[in-house]
Amino acid sequence: MSVTVYIPCDAAALSMGANDVAIALAEKSKDVKIIRNGSRGMLWLEPLVEVETEKGRIAYGPVTASDIDSLIEADFLSGGDHDLCHGPTEDIPYFANQERLTFARVGIIDPLDLDAYAKHGGLIGLEKSLKMEPAKIVETVLDSGLRGRGGAGFPTGIKWKTALAQPDGQKYMCANADEGDSGTFADRMLMEGDPFTLIEGMIIGGRAIGADTGYIYIRSEYPHAIRTMRKAIKVMEDAGWLGEDIKGSGSSFNLHIRVGAGAYICGEESSMLESIEGKRGQVKVKPPIPAISGLFGKPTIVNNVLTLGTIPYIMSEGAEAYAIFGQGRSKGTQPYQLAGDIARGGLVEKAFGVTLGQLVNDFGGGTHSGRPVKAIQTGGPLGGYVTPEHYDVDMDYEHMAEAGSMIGHGGLVVYNDTTDMTQMARYAMEFCEIESCGKCTPCRIGAVRGKETIDKIVAGENVEDNLEILDDLCALMEDASLCAMGGLTPLPVKTAIKHFPEEFMGRKEAAE
Repeated sequence: MSVTVYIPCDAAALSMGANDVAIALAEKSKDVKIIRNGSRGMLWLEPLVEVETEKGRIAYGPVTASDIDSLIEADFLSGGDHDLCHGPTEDIPYFANQERLTFARVGIIDPLDLDAYAKHGGLIGLEKSLKMEPAKIVETVLDSGLRGRGGAGFPTGIKWKTALAQPDGQKYMCANADEGDSGTFADRMLMEGDPFTLIEGMIIGGRAIGADTGYIYIRSEYPHAIRTMRKAIKVMEDAGWLGEDIKGSGSSFNLHIRVGAGAYICGEESSMLESIEGKRGQVKVKPPIPAISGLFGKPTIVNNVLTLGTIPYIMSEGAEAYAIFGQGRSKGTQPYQLAGDIARGGLVEKAFGVTLGQLVNDFGGGTHSGRPVKAIQTGGPLGGYVTPEHYDVDMDYEHMAEAGSMIGHGGLVVYNDTTDMTQMARYAMEFCEIESCGKCTPCRIGAVRGKETIDKIVAGENVEDNLEILDDLCALMEDASLCAMGGLTPLPVKTAIKHFPEEFMGRKEAAE
């Protein structure tokens, strides 16, 4: 009788040799059934090999191909003890202390096994939705309190209600998978580990607003996700969940993949839609908003991968079951991604309200280098810097805004005490300079002048005057930029100056 062994096919695990591990195990033991699953999100343990036993799955990691002989000698196929053994996967504290709703199946199943997907709760929400009136679906999403997980945090139900209210005719559902923020990888993990949940969410959204066509816009840097999503779409088409008159419901939905060309600005919804149309990715002036006039001038919903991936749970379990998680106006869970100088990097899905300190220390284990934490950037390259003084801050939309930063897409990048914050501020301006679509002057020119001004400060040139000029530039970019690219670039600059003023003012003393 063969033993079932799970070895991830997630890009993070592949980068650490997961394929080599699978090949080595298959060659050394003929009594194994290898299932390639998604990553559990404990990236410091990748490749994480799990063995199915009577006691549940037993985890071993990080495993290399050269470890297979010693693992077999230790009888790991029966859950035997070994230096790489972590016991039952579900009992590892990092994993056991999470609330996995959106990522409930990631790491559990073969991502392309539709039967396994259904066995673990998939398709229930879709089956229910196909029997519901569109307005009732929208009402359920509204009642759940789900907000956009792409960074803006706009209520998903309000978006859908706006699109539903538009006259009947051609409408579109679009998934924004142009995950370009530093330190973020949740979209990729979901697409590679549970692609059907994104597809299911899009089909439900299509029925809710009256759209029969959908697009998933994936960044070109995600080849494994692109490949997996294309295969998953084919599986759903063959099973009758995509196409015309789905399961006799009267709803039709066809889904397509579009690949981005590496422009960060295409993470902004109007730029993304321009790119899908074959145009240069450039911000469009609003109004009208995409829900009224979007792709090809038609009502269009643009949601993040995590937003759409959460819809099946809400429709399956109900709005209240989702809304009981979180706090205040931040309902449900957020997949936080831990990166930078951190001992245990990976993905943590927790209800809103977990503190910054719990994420960095309890889950992340502090710095990998062993040096003190100096700053944590939350919300991507345009997010603000916070410090260990903020460890007690609740990680939700409102409290993070009060702390001078934002949740964004849930990314946290940890920096140790050797980091030069003047260079981090400069990088923010340089990043904007490179990635700006160039449409509006405050962003296009402001970022260049901002970088130049910081260079003068670093050189100790008229520090106080140049800090004042930099502050004026930041105010102009915040108030006058067309989109968040220019509007948020000042946030990391201002928070770096706020929390580490001595590093900027000290340049004056050094010059003297």
